[in-house]
Amino acid sequence: MASNDSEPQRPPTASADAPVIGITTYLERAQTGVWDVPASFLPKVYLDAVTDAGGIAVLLPPQPVDAPLARRVLASLDGLVVAGGADVDPARYGQPAHERTGAPRVDRDDWEDALLTAAIDDGVPFLGICRGAQMLNVALGGTLHQHLPDVVGSEAYQPAPAVFGETTVRVAPGSRLAGLVGEAEALPVHVYHHQALDRVADGLVVTARSDDGVIEAVELPAAPFGVAVQWHPEENARDRRLFAGLVEAARAHRAARERAAAAPPAASVPASAAPAASVAPERTAP
Repeated sequence: MASNDSEPQRPPTASADAPVIGITTYLERAQTGVWDVPASFLPKVYLDAVTDAGGIAVLLPPQPVDAPLARRVLASLDGLVVAGGADVDPARYGQPAHERTGAPRVDRDDWEDALLTAAIDDGVPFLGICRGAQMLNVALGGTLHQHLPDVVGSEAYQPAPAVFGETTVRVAPGSRLAGLVGEAEALPVHVYHHQALDRVADGLVVTARSDDGVIEAVELPAAPFGVAVQWHPEENARDRRLFAGLVEAARAHRAARERAAAAPPAASVPASAAPAASVAPERTAP
């Protein structure tokens, strides 16, 4: 079904000290007015999801990247959302492309891989959505099912172009995800994916599956907040629990970073002022 949830009452504008959440974007050809040009593009529902939860949203379009640049970008953010989008290049996980796999978007793959790696290394809270969950798994060494209908025999996860399907997922008790959305036996979600996680990367834990066994969420226990879902929580305007969890974790991350920056540096003791090491007296034979 297409997403048609009515929008809730818009909350007040986020305060100036709200956490800043970067959201990765598409780089697509776009038409507006007389222009037809490549442009950074992201559905507005992602921005609404972050601002509804009390965060400040900024866009992160694909661009040339290396590890130091990615860390610099993350140093200016309090949290990260890796958004949905095109298929991850199967060459990244050592497979030839399936006939239904989309053309590679190497620029976006490189960009998001570097951002996720920097977020994990530096403890920046992150939320992966659809492609974002797949990118996380691939970045950490996992693989994907390239065409889910070959596995489950159904188009239910992507019923038609621009039409979201609905399914239910079962969330693992005691997981961080369960702490955000509860442990209901059947959580209804919006889905739009023809690929899914296959071999799960080391370090990731599966925290939700659909009734036919498709992995619908993973998390990284080693991260302060590292959650990734295969469904599209931004499409449910009445449910902002995942984004609220990310914003809360981002606020805590920023506070910890500010405390560390404000702490006085450890005083260094000149070598001449250091106490001399005690030397045991030499023993003599009796």
